Amino acid sequence: MRELKNKIQQLENISRQLEPSTEERKKTRDKVVDYTEDFIDNIYDIKAFNLSDNTGQGLLELPVSEEPVEIEKLIKLFKENVDFPNLNPASGGHLGYIPGGGLYNSALGDYLADITNRYAGLFYAGPGAVRMENMLIRWMANIVGFPAQTVGNLASGGSIANLIAIVTARDSFSLKAEQIPNSVIYLSKEVHHCIDKAIRIAGLKECKLNFVGLDENYRIDPKALKNEIEKDKQEGKMPWLIIASAGTTDFGVIDPLDEIAEIAQNKMWFHIDGAYGAFFVLSETGKPRLKGMEKADSLVMDPHKGLFLPYGLGVVLVKDKKKLNSAHYYKANYLQDAVALEEEPSPADLSPELTKHFRGLRLWLPLMLHGVKPFRASLEEKILLTRYFYEELKKIDGFEMGPEPELSVASFRYIPKTGDANKFNQLLLKEIHKDGRVFLSSTNVDNKFIIRIAVLSFRTHLQTIDLTIQILKEKVSHLLKDWN
Repeated sequence: MRELKNKIQQLENISRQLEPSTEERKKTRDKVVDYTEDFIDNIYDIKAFNLSDNTGQGLLELPVSEEPVEIEKLIKLFKENVDFPNLNPASGGHLGYIPGGGLYNSALGDYLADITNRYAGLFYAGPGAVRMENMLIRWMANIVGFPAQTVGNLASGGSIANLIAIVTARDSFSLKAEQIPNSVIYLSKEVHHCIDKAIRIAGLKECKLNFVGLDENYRIDPKALKNEIEKDKQEGKMPWLIIASAGTTDFGVIDPLDEIAEIAQNKMWFHIDGAYGAFFVLSETGKPRLKGMEKADSLVMDPHKGLFLPYGLGVVLVKDKKKLNSAHYYKANYLQDAVALEEEPSPADLSPELTKHFRGLRLWLPLMLHGVKPFRASLEEKILLTRYFYEELKKIDGFEMGPEPELSVASFRYIPKTGDANKFNQLLLKEIHKDGRVFLSSTNVDNKFIIRIAVLSFRTHLQTIDLTIQILKEKVSHLLKDWN
């Protein structure tokens, strides 16, 4: 026994290295904070895109080993191999995909959550953490017009949030395997690809996917939707799920939610993917454009997009608690103690996750520290900036504009007087990426190479948009000199 105790003591002496002293914590923390402070202080001067051959190879030169490495060396390694190459999502010049930006106070919320390590999966284990997350869910339900009894889940992003909603819809209709090939899902070709992924993961791959007709602005045509539903019924099929978008990826447009809700009329499950656009309900211009969102059975909205948080927080809201619970609840013998105290719904009963990061703190802290007002202002600013960009670019000869922006995404391309327009715009985008001061992305619709601007970083302001227009003028002029 003495030998065993000696061995345990030896191991304890080594394992205690995982608990750094006050001085050691301060040294490491100061180095990290110095780096992040320098990053934020210079963020408006750092490029949005650094085209680089470095794909992080330097990380491979320092593999994980038995011995520790100094923090200074690790920060240098991080800076050169992670923080420098390619896209900088924290930049206000990140106008390519749907950015959020990464609020500082949200990072502090994560820091608090990680240090205290509160468990947010079961009310019994972390009543305060779960109550906070449910309070946030009720706040989001309220701003979109959902009823007070709405439940939901703070997931890792829109992909998992959409999966949760689709599984709930599936189980609410009690779909059996033999019924799936005869069941129909209605959606748009403009829907985010994570929807298709969720359908496959949910075991619904054999459902008929009816991609309904779109109007001239790439939104679901309600008349076409209604006709397709009637046609499928006549053929003996079972229409059961309609998926609409509150802000599509390519063009940022909003499907006619109010009209689609009327078509669903409680006979079908109506789900809205508002991962990008739903939070614009906080803005004066956005709210009326999202009319009908409140009529959905389920809705996804991403705080790491519309509320500018760091990546890692998407939310699903479901009006019917019983249906969400029925789809995800599981009782385990070893969790019998948790059943004794249930004043609030537990996230573990409403999602696939049991072990769950305390994501609520990264949202609660900035909302409480800032209040909602600056979030409203910033969302309205982004809508107006996009409108400004669209109108200003439209004035420049040669630019062909896409649908009028409803939220904060605009599309365009340059049409040279001769030659292949697709090739010209590919070259134009490459020149923008080489420049790096702003980052734009592209899409391909109807065999047209189209450039997109997505304005949703809280650091994007008027000077960023003016700079983008200036860069576009410069790059077009440069390319036309050698264009045949």
